[in-house]
Amino acid sequence: MILAFVAVLIATLALAVNQAAPARAEGTLLSQGKTATASSTENGGTPASAAVDGNTGTRWSSAAADPQWLQVDLGATDTVTSVVLTWEAAYAKAYRIQTSTDGTTWTDVYTTTTGQGGSETLAVNGTGRYVRILGTQRATQYGYSLWEFQVYGTAGTGTGTGTGACSTTNAALNRTATASSTENGGTPASAAVDGNTGTRWSSAAADPQWLQVDLGSSQNVCGVQLSWENAYAKAYQVQVSADGATWNTVYSTADGRGATELITLSGTGRYVRVLGTQRATQYGYSLWEFQVFTGGGGGNPGGNPGGGKTLLSYGKPGTASTSQDSGNCPGCAPAKAFDEDPATRWATSDTNGWVDPGWISVDLGATAHVTQVVLQWDPAYAKAYQIQVSPDGSNWTSIYSTTTGKGFKETLDVDGTGRYVRMYGTQRATPYGYSLWTFDVYGTGGNPTAPPALPPNPANPPRLVWSDEFNGAANTKPDPAKWTQDPGNGQNGELELYTNGDNTNLDGNGNLVIEARKEANGQYTSGRINTHGHLDFTYGHVEARIKVSGTQGLWPAFWMLGSNFKSGTPWPNCGEIDIMEHVGKVADSVYSTLHAPAYNGGGGYGSPYTLAGSDFASDFHTYAVDWDSTHMTFAVDGHSFFTVDRSTLEQTRGPWVYDHPFYIILNNAVGGDWPGNPDATTVLPQKMIVDYVRVSQ
Repeated sequence: MILAFVAVLIATLALAVNQAAPARAEGTLLSQGKTATASSTENGGTPASAAVDGNTGTRWSSAAADPQWLQVDLGATDTVTSVVLTWEAAYAKAYRIQTSTDGTTWTDVYTTTTGQGGSETLAVNGTGRYVRILGTQRATQYGYSLWEFQVYGTAGTGTGTGTGACSTTNAALNRTATASSTENGGTPASAAVDGNTGTRWSSAAADPQWLQVDLGSSQNVCGVQLSWENAYAKAYQVQVSADGATWNTVYSTADGRGATELITLSGTGRYVRVLGTQRATQYGYSLWEFQVFTGGGGGNPGGNPGGGKTLLSYGKPGTASTSQDSGNCPGCAPAKAFDEDPATRWATSDTNGWVDPGWISVDLGATAHVTQVVLQWDPAYAKAYQIQVSPDGSNWTSIYSTTTGKGFKETLDVDGTGRYVRMYGTQRATPYGYSLWTFDVYGTGGNPTAPPALPPNPANPPRLVWSDEFNGAANTKPDPAKWTQDPGNGQNGELELYTNGDNTNLDGNGNLVIEARKEANGQYTSGRINTHGHLDFTYGHVEARIKVSGTQGLWPAFWMLGSNFKSGTPWPNCGEIDIMEHVGKVADSVYSTLHAPAYNGGGGYGSPYTLAGSDFASDFHTYAVDWDSTHMTFAVDGHSFFTVDRSTLEQTRGPWVYDHPFYIILNNAVGGDWPGNPDATTVLPQKMIVDYVRVSQ
């Protein structure tokens, strides 16, 4: 549901929880974004992961019993020097901090029977891959609840997944690929590693079958992405090998889901293969793309474009030839290119900066060896430019030069030494100036500040963490612990007034009904509800079974909005994920679309799903998205029809702005720019009926 302004939602800002920032501990923050588990959770909205997400507005809470524990997997054996506990009101009076090498045998590094709650900074001395808090006595009648569980220390190199970053670069691209068989000459093994999602490898219709790629040298493999055609594997293994003859299995499943599967793993080898042992169809195995990610192992393959190098430019001071601050680009200062916020940008001034040359530079804080630069361009990009380094910000040496810049995302391998790095544009590609969403510098040395860690990707397969089955009594409202009514006027030319619950009721048969009506006074009314403050989450499988409303002028939707919208980030900078939209004038289609600063409104990035001659309003259908750090796959009734690949999006449309919490919205709009207004053919009232909403991670 395209969002046009923020005013109608400002009143809900009172729902935000303001927590004091926890005390800063000594050492490197090791725990943020890592895999966390717990003895129990109070409900789906308070998972273990919420205590290590860096968001002091989300929390883990346990069942109301003793003992309970929360643990985090640091990914490698590290030295732990301090722990910061940011408690909610339900804190521990007695607890222990423990470390473990295997997650089974634990060693106490801190113990107390006089916990005070609030924010506790604990000096400890221990070593382990796993760190946990074991609560043995609650201070209240409730469970244990932590806004944040932060572990500080020194990263090690022990066994496990390692601490280096996993690259987004596809190490398999255009490498030599072979297979056990091919269906025909038009589906060779090479088609799965050519970077073209319109070509594919397919095998003979028999089990087992395999596809392997030669990376050219032994590498640390930290992830693979399988983009399946309809003929996918139900059971398969991912294997690595030093010689292409002896194989080591690093991932195995008997519950493959098809579509696009991102798999985090850890292994070392020159050869990587997927070995299919059970087909999901009567046909062979078929892959549009087989991508391999390399680097430090275990991280999100969406997380670090530097391929295991250190990001040197995050948060560093920038200067530029000019910068813009106007209605079209407010506050577009040089710092915005180095803040790792893909929804903010630097641009040259619209009064005196649409000239050549134009430049932006960053001070890395100390001399660095620069090996890679990543530029994410706004449409105002450079056709000709240089990457330059300098020891003093005055005398510059060119380490990269081009006269054929393509815009969008450009990843440049370079080699230079200096404290300062700049992009020096000499020919604009458009009549406008120069503008960059991000300007990332990678290498060694400098004085780097670690950027915020990405949230962990969902498990594969994911597990249910939150749901509403709408099983209440007839004419009761949706659960206020899960949903907030969202009253006010609609956007985008809509005609309805969203009421404070009058149009959203349970029917007593396990459904939520959102009814659009025309009242006696001629006013159109309807309902809109959202999960903000109850469920704000990053990544997962999000699914709802819905019978949409029909008729001319109706616009039902199941969608998500970036939670930072509620704290002042404007649309479309917050990001929007439309899982399902339906307009009554096109009965046989539904639509899935993404909106971001570089692509939004009528220019959003999406696709329709059409069942020619059908009417989606005539029956229930299941609408879903699978979302992680590198892709989203949209599906209707289990049929995947549209996959957004992060790297493709960044190289063809603009930044990916979906690595932060979102919340769910259900509404049934009347009128608007897209569906048009009701007319003489319109039948009201109209019901949007929701059987369930479920989130798995």
